[in-house]
Amino acid sequence: MDSQWLAAFKGKFTGNIVNSNDQFRELIEAYAIGSLDAPERAQLEAHLASGCDDCEKALQEARWLVSQLAYLAPNAEPSDMLKGRLLQTVRAEAAGSAARRQVVGGAGIPSWLWAGVAALLLFSLYSAWIAHKMHDEVAYLQQQAKIEQAERERLEAELGAAKTQAHEAMIWSDPKSKKIMLRPKDPKMPDLEAMWHPDMGLVVRGWKVPSPGEKRMLQLWLIPKAGGKPMPSMTLWPDANGKFSAMVENPPDTMSDTQALAITEEPIGGSPQPTSAPMWVGGVS
Repeated sequence: MDSQWLAAFKGKFTGNIVNSNDQFRELIEAYAIGSLDAPERAQLEAHLASGCDDCEKALQEARWLVSQLAYLAPNAEPSDMLKGRLLQTVRAEAAGSAARRQVVGGAGIPSWLWAGVAALLLFSLYSAWIAHKMHDEVAYLQQQAKIEQAERERLEAELGAAKTQAHEAMIWSDPKSKKIMLRPKDPKMPDLEAMWHPDMGLVVRGWKVPSPGEKRMLQLWLIPKAGGKPMPSMTLWPDANGKFSAMVENPPDTMSDTQALAITEEPIGGSPQPTSAPMWVGGVS
């Protein structure tokens, strides 16, 4: 495009506006570049809507000129008033953007803080899951320990019973053992049997023996030859069928120093001396 032609066009454009509507000249130029404020824009648009052909033509020419400013910047410099409006518009936009950024930046939460909160939440959930899992595992181990303890106690009881039975069988079968019959004072009561080995101990057995009274039990006594007080020994309790078998590995006196064996009914736990008359008595020597 020829610069002289543009100069002639610019003069023509300016002359047309001055001749007809000089008051809208600056408004039309600012309107073409979008820098009018709301009241002035409304004023110009109302004027254009009234059907002013000169101003409409001037607006079209101004818009075309604006589109060509990129090519003719040195020769199409806007007026001082237009520059002022542009700067005012830019400053207002910049101030608004800065204010919005400040508000958002002041009220918002940094992304790293959200990440920290999320990590803390995940860690808390993981810790709670681990604690719950450990609690379940501890409860399971405790239950297993109880089961194993009960099983161990059962095996120990069975082993102890087996050892006792074996010991009793040895006493009953050894030729050195002496058999002692304990006769009841009540003829309706069954006889009891005892087997005493000088080294392995004493065993007493009974069958169809009635259960003692409430809070009572049977107790074995050794009656010494010297005429002293009866020596307390083991306590006895027949089962539901009236059967019992009890062993004393270390009797309180020797067989040679014992005159007789006696059984009485005593309170639970036994007594240091008899509290009732003997129910069974058997001579030893």
